[in-house]
Amino acid sequence: MLCRYETQSCFLLAFLAVTAFFISDAQGQVSPPTRLRYNVVSPDSVQISWKAPKGQFTGYKLLVTPSSGGKTNQLILQNTATKAIIQGLIPDQTYALQIIAFSEDKESKPAQGQFRIKDIERRKETSKSKVKDPEKTNASKPAPEGSLFTCKTPAIADIVILVDGSWSIGRFNFRLVRLFLENLVSAFNVGSEKTRVGLAQYSGDPRIEWHLNAYGTKDAVLDAVRNLPYKGGNTLTGLALTYILENSFKPEAGARPGVSKIGILITDGKSQDDVIPPAKNLRDAGIELFAIGVKNADINELKEIASEPDSTHVYNVADFNFMNTIVEGLTRTVCSRVEEQEKEIKGTIVASPGAPSDLVTSEVSARGFRVSWTHAPGSVEKYRVVYYPTRGGQPEEVVVDGSLSTAVLKNLMSLTEYQIAVFAIYPNAASEGLRGTETTLALPMASDLQLYDVSQSSMRAKWNGVPGATGYMILYAPLTEGLAADEKEIKIGEASTDLELDGLSPNTEYTITVYAMFGEEASDPLTGQETTLPLSPPTNLKFSDVGHNSAKLTWDSASKNVNGYRIMYVKTDGTETNEVEVGRVSTHTLQSLAPLTEYTAAIFSLYDEGQSEPLTGSFTTKRVPAPQHLEIDEASTDSFRVSWKPTSSDIAFYRLAWIPLDGGESEEVVINGDTDSHVIEGLLPNTEYEVSLLAVFDDETESEAVAILGATFARTTPIPTTVTTTSTTTSKPTTAVFRTGIRNLVIDDETTSSLRVVWDISDYNVQQFRVTYLTAKGDRAEEAVMVPGRQNTLLLQPLLSDTEYKVTITPIYSDGEGVSVSAPGKTLPLSAPRNLRISDEWYNRLRISWDAPPSPTMGYRIVYKPINIPGPALETFVGDDINTILILNLFSGTEYNVKVFASYSTGFSDALTGVAKTLDLGVTDLDSYQVRMTSLCAQWQLHRHATAYRVVIESLVDGKKREVNLGGGTPRHCFFELIPGTEYKISVHTQLQEIEGPAVSIMETTLPLPTQPPTTPSTPPPPPTIPPAKEVCKAAKADLAFLVDGSWSIGDDNFNKIISFLYSTVGALDKIGPDGTQVAIIQFSDDPRTEFKLNAYKTKETLLEAIQRIAYKGGNTKTGKAIKHAREVLFTGEAGMRRGIPKVLVVITDGRSQDDVNKVSREMQLDGFTFFAIGIADADYSELVNIGSKPSERHVFFVDDFDAFTKIEDELVTFVCETASATCPLVIKDGNNFAGFKMMEMFGLVEKEFSAVEGVSMEPGTFNVYPCYRLHKDALVSQPTKYLHPEGLPSDYTITFLFRILPDTPQEPFALWEILNEGYEPLVGVILDNGGKTLTFFNYDYKGDFQTVTFEGPEIRKIFYGSFHKLHVVISKTTAKIVIDCKEVGEKTINAAGNISSDGIEVLGRMVRSRGPRDNSAPLQLQMFDIVCATSWANRDKCCELPGLRDEENCPALPHACSCSEASKGPLGPPGPPGGPGVRGAKGHRGDPGPKGPDGPRGEIGVPGPQGPPGPQGPSGLSIQGLPGPPGEKGEKGDLGFPGLQGVPGASGSPGRDGAQGQRGLPGKDGPTGPQGPPGPMGIPGAPGVPGVTGSQGPQGDVGAPGPPGAKGERGERGDLQSQAMVRAVARQVCEQLIQGHMARYNSILNQIPSQSVSTRTIAGPPGEPGRPGAPGPQGEQGSPGMQGFPGSPGQPGRPGERGLPGEKGEKGNPGVGTQGPRGPPGSTGPPGESRTGSPGPPGSPGPRGPAGHTGPPGLQGPSGPPGYCDPSSCAGYGMGGGYGEPTDQDIPVVQLPHNSYQIYDPEDLYDGEQQPYVVHGSYPLPSPYSQSSYPSPHLAQPEFTPVREEMEAVELRSPGISRFTRKIAKRSLKTPVRKRANGNTPSQ
Repeated sequence: MLCRYETQSCFLLAFLAVTAFFISDAQGQVSPPTRLRYNVVSPDSVQISWKAPKGQFTGYKLLVTPSSGGKTNQLILQNTATKAIIQGLIPDQTYALQIIAFSEDKESKPAQGQFRIKDIERRKETSKSKVKDPEKTNASKPAPEGSLFTCKTPAIADIVILVDGSWSIGRFNFRLVRLFLENLVSAFNVGSEKTRVGLAQYSGDPRIEWHLNAYGTKDAVLDAVRNLPYKGGNTLTGLALTYILENSFKPEAGARPGVSKIGILITDGKSQDDVIPPAKNLRDAGIELFAIGVKNADINELKEIASEPDSTHVYNVADFNFMNTIVEGLTRTVCSRVEEQEKEIKGTIVASPGAPSDLVTSEVSARGFRVSWTHAPGSVEKYRVVYYPTRGGQPEEVVVDGSLSTAVLKNLMSLTEYQIAVFAIYPNAASEGLRGTETTLALPMASDLQLYDVSQSSMRAKWNGVPGATGYMILYAPLTEGLAADEKEIKIGEASTDLELDGLSPNTEYTITVYAMFGEEASDPLTGQETTLPLSPPTNLKFSDVGHNSAKLTWDSASKNVNGYRIMYVKTDGTETNEVEVGRVSTHTLQSLAPLTEYTAAIFSLYDEGQSEPLTGSFTTKRVPAPQHLEIDEASTDSFRVSWKPTSSDIAFYRLAWIPLDGGESEEVVINGDTDSHVIEGLLPNTEYEVSLLAVFDDETESEAVAILGATFARTTPIPTTVTTTSTTTSKPTTAVFRTGIRNLVIDDETTSSLRVVWDISDYNVQQFRVTYLTAKGDRAEEAVMVPGRQNTLLLQPLLSDTEYKVTITPIYSDGEGVSVSAPGKTLPLSAPRNLRISDEWYNRLRISWDAPPSPTMGYRIVYKPINIPGPALETFVGDDINTILILNLFSGTEYNVKVFASYSTGFSDALTGVAKTLDLGVTDLDSYQVRMTSLCAQWQLHRHATAYRVVIESLVDGKKREVNLGGGTPRHCFFELIPGTEYKISVHTQLQEIEGPAVSIMETTLPLPTQPPTTPSTPPPPPTIPPAKEVCKAAKADLAFLVDGSWSIGDDNFNKIISFLYSTVGALDKIGPDGTQVAIIQFSDDPRTEFKLNAYKTKETLLEAIQRIAYKGGNTKTGKAIKHAREVLFTGEAGMRRGIPKVLVVITDGRSQDDVNKVSREMQLDGFTFFAIGIADADYSELVNIGSKPSERHVFFVDDFDAFTKIEDELVTFVCETASATCPLVIKDGNNFAGFKMMEMFGLVEKEFSAVEGVSMEPGTFNVYPCYRLHKDALVSQPTKYLHPEGLPSDYTITFLFRILPDTPQEPFALWEILNEGYEPLVGVILDNGGKTLTFFNYDYKGDFQTVTFEGPEIRKIFYGSFHKLHVVISKTTAKIVIDCKEVGEKTINAAGNISSDGIEVLGRMVRSRGPRDNSAPLQLQMFDIVCATSWANRDKCCELPGLRDEENCPALPHACSCSEASKGPLGPPGPPGGPGVRGAKGHRGDPGPKGPDGPRGEIGVPGPQGPPGPQGPSGLSIQGLPGPPGEKGEKGDLGFPGLQGVPGASGSPGRDGAQGQRGLPGKDGPTGPQGPPGPMGIPGAPGVPGVTGSQGPQGDVGAPGPPGAKGERGERGDLQSQAMVRAVARQVCEQLIQGHMARYNSILNQIPSQSVSTRTIAGPPGEPGRPGAPGPQGEQGSPGMQGFPGSPGQPGRPGERGLPGEKGEKGNPGVGTQGPRGPPGSTGPPGESRTGSPGPPGSPGPRGPAGHTGPPGLQGPSGPPGYCDPSSCAGYGMGGGYGEPTDQDIPVVQLPHNSYQIYDPEDLYDGEQQPYVVHGSYPLPSPYSQSSYPSPHLAQPEFTPVREEMEAVELRSPGISRFTRKIAKRSLKTPVRKRANGNTPSQ
């Protein structure tokens, strides 16, 4: 507690706690403390001590007051305290002190005093006796003999001390722990026949420092305590408690029966795992536990661990300095408890009680099983059976009578592994437990789910019930996206298996899931899917009473539940949309329609649930009716009457007009609509008039005008008459004849070249009609046609288009002509097509579409011509029923002028024009770089669809051309052997299959010659004969590259000598080509030139000829650039580089490089390249040393001149060929050379490559500076053997692993590493049995016999306890030796090994007995894996990578290590900023400046350097298959489009097929909460892999295995069900026959193995794999578009599509059809959890990916931590935080992996052959057929199911001492590799 001093300082009052006794409340007077004393412990600290008063009291008040005045500081202490240290004092200041004892209501008198530090020191100086600093005394040596309590009892005990050795203690404090242990041991009478003391130290994993029987004297134990090493690691106390129970308190470890057993735990922090069960197990075993906590220990956890009472068994001190204060109290308590236990033991135990044996489980069901055993000896009163789930849970027990040997365990959880222990209970004791495990079966589930009686809003479900179920839970939810949350749940009793689900949405697919409930526990789900019926639309739509502005609609009712109807009607041209809602009627009249217009109508039924699909139809309104029967009568000289018959009742008025035919003004009158005649007056006599009449309706529409001709009479003429008798004159009128036989003349059916004339005949006396017609303009002669008197129609043709004609009809009578009637008409124009549309643009084609004109056509003429390039106009014709055409064979990136003409009988219409452009098939950003005198390079931006490039270079001086074809992924190319100072044109043509785009070109000029080249080179000597191969090179197999200096300083003659040297050196090799050594040569000067690549020559003859043809180059010396060129150009797959083959470079130079060579050569050496450097004359030797590999005496050569090559030739050839030995190549590791294999590199487990290996992530290793690689579950990291060990393994070798078993590593055996042959049988490997805690090595001996050696014991078992361990497996011709953590633990005899086949693969972590249809692998961490071709490697290893074994004096310094002393603790630094993303790759290095040369011409600006390699992986990145990435951000809102035409509602589309991945499953059953695992380390920063280039389409694969369930099909007739039991019986018989046949030759071995208890059960396998994708059909021609429809009702939202790869759409198989996984029911409520950290729970199934969350605000800054102890090992950390904790599931999220760009050798590509079944005895492989299952292709998506614990049926055959398992594995063939990616498709099984 910190108290502030108000003037100058603050001081800390810290008390020394002694053993805590809780005393009842004080009564009576409280006595004061006495004997107040002071002791200076530091310049500003004083220790106060006193004697406690007698009597009962509660505690002390300590008051300190400066005498100069100031605040009094008070501290309350416990009643057990007798000392306190006051810190922060001023030496010259005097302080007053008071100590008061108090109870609840009383206080003692104060014990008072005062002190000053200087006065106390002065008294010390004058004193004769020297008083040492108590703290220093405690820290330097133990208390003197006699000062501590000594246990003098004759009783003996077995005491095991468990010491926390985690990092939090620190080396300094660990010395104080040793001192405490020394004083503790000193208190007891230790000896082999007395009290025995054993000790274990723990952190991440425990280890035995010495057993109880290790030392026979106290001095030996004390000496071991003083030399106890500090371990370091995490704090896993629970694991350590279990460890000492299983290892220390055993007879073989020195534990004695009938002797008191004491366990003492010392820890300084809270455990990272669960301590309660392990501590209870220790106490139940009769071990009395004491718990000592220091500093940060959890007092509640200590109480949970220790035995009762807590007051005597739990101790807690504030600091390590105070540990010795509790030694006396602890030893007294232990001593007294030993005496008491001995009395109890002697009084009750006569002999050690016997335990039951032979535990057997049977009658296994989902809810229980039977446990049986063999009786324990003696008089057993009862048996106590304790059981609890392995994954964690409260132990339960069953007690049965001692006469019984069986018990049934009931009410268990299904599919759960249980730990079982059976104890024999004697009258006064209990035996050791007989232990075992068993797993319950899955709960039985309902079956045969049927969904029937489906309606729009309901359906029924029924199923077969499950006996014993307490009820059923039904979950149902719509599958439509957006409605998935609308999930409902129904629970019913066990008697009901039929249920109606109502309230459903119509036309919606539902998933229905049925769970059988057993109390609160649910079975696996039974799921079905069904779609409700859609809402019924109306039927039988009819149209009637269609007029010019109205139409009547009738229909049949849809359903009695309909509420009404919604009618939408639109003009078919989309210009107007209307709708109306009506009630429950079946007819409706549409009003206010436009005449002569086509309408489309849609009727929707309206329900409570929504509206139905539409019922549609169309009709066309009629033209506006003209008045009929227009007649003229009652004519006079100045008038006549016009009459007609109305055609409609809604006529508003008539417009009547007349005009004289011989000219004159027109007159007009408006007449009321209800009138049917009118008298026209005021006419001229004897005049013919044209009279026209049109009707105007209420809606303002007008009819066509009806015309008729009429005439008035002439005036009367008087005629004189003479009478004889009487003379009078009278007048007699004469009337003109007025006859018309025609009325209602109509002209219709207009076309571009014809008119139809129709009239009514009103007088049948007409004999003929004369029809005349002429243009209104009168520019053509009038034509006439005679028609019989009974004909009333005539088609006039051919006419001119778009021309108005006047048509006149005259009736012809026998005595003359009648009145003519005329009417105008107009032909249609030659209408052009409309609405030109361009679509489907591609690089050589595009589609044009148009709308037909209103006039009927004879076809269309399409004309197209390029705009921006010369070319002819092309044309084509199509029929009148075609309105779209795909134009092919166009130029890419070219604009075309497109014209479409409509063809008529009279000619072509005007053109419909537009511009179309094909896609541009051309590169962008074409540029030149590295322009030299004789070379230049071009680079460009890749085209997304390119399959190849044709690059042409043309000299603009002489016109010579060169061209090269490159792959579609190549962005650059260089041309060599050019002419200096010449301008060149570089053109790049992009190719897409057979299409080639236009050239993209640039101009560039090579540099001029700076000086005249040297004289003409002399002719090289003629080639000698082909030299023979040297013996040392017979086994050489390497990729060998020579980098030859071709600079001016060499000269022609010397260059010929270099050629001769190359000739003889290469001639010493044996086999040239892919099966031997491949050779490449680069000549370098200013820029490197590849003379030929590795794969250029396959025979020695052709290779030597090529060497002779090499021409001298000339230039400057840039060696670094040449080395970099070799890495980028030569050592690639395209150039012939092979994996697993030594890579050797020989650099020959005569001068110092003008650029940097150090960095690139060092990087390549770290990547496994071996460099030889040969210097001549003026070469820089130090530069040669930097280039060459180590040791330099083997890799660096120097000669004085070019004639001295012969001196080094033999030695160089020998060293190169030794390095090139494929059996044991020479490699570099940690700066040293050794013969062997760096297996981590070969598997891609290095920083630069691991991100391309699927299922692997990088994490900190034993030290933060050492990375290790986590192989996640089922990663199956593998490589072909031919790339790792092409020549097999040597006869003697050492396999070295540095690895760590993880909490989620299965308990089954797995191969840490193994080699499989072509038949997929194991040839050699190392197997770890995590359950049996054994290690097995196996191989085939020289006779071809399979041999195994198994190692077990305490040292073997410790590698399974969760920490890093270093394992050496030393194999010689006679023995197999195991060395763990640099300590030999076992050696066994074996036969010499035979060689292995190189046709198989090598695998890491593969399960010996794989589950499911494909192989599995175990998760583990791997830091180091080497195979060294020597057996002495393990003896030389110092295990410097392990913190507990690292000797700083003899081990090399860690990378970035620092040194510090214990006293150099600095002040606490400020909190660091938050970590950023992963480290960015290094930039390209700038070359060192060369020596100043003569001024040359100004060079072009250089291009940027290449991008650096990717950095190490970031903390959050794990290179395991991840899930698909989240959708991208929503783009910006686009511009508002033009309004679309209103369409008729289309019918809703049927639901789309499900994609490969189903929707998120409903939540699964809640399991019991697993305790929290320890914190994991933070990952090393990494970078994602670079995306690979899209590969070409592979060949058609074999037929795939059955796919997952497809989409719901039509319900078929029910067939007979095959008995599942019968199928299993047949499979069992087949398996038994196979096993018996394979096991005959191995019975002698198997009978030596004791039988193990095995249970047999059957679990259904997972769903099958997706089937082979079907070939897609050919693409059809685009159909002509239909009429614009109504807007459809909203369709079902489509599932989000996965992002496709760029490129033209290729053939793609149909995805497998998944169904939605059901949601699990809620799990039962678990028991109340303890408030402590639990042990790691089993990993849960991966959940579905949630939506991307919003970025949270930054967290608050945490408080500053205490100053840390400066440990040199801690200086080498990454500086990212995190310790050495175990990773948890939270530390490792499941993410999308890039495509596998490194591990290209998928085992599926190599093997597809017959596999033999496993034969397993116990858990280990036997010498024959070694069954393998397929390696799984990595999945990108989350698994569609969570595998159960066992997925294959196990068939158990019993014989004495034998337990065998077999299973059938599908055949696969090696001959047809099939590449499968992580898309869920898997090979055929």
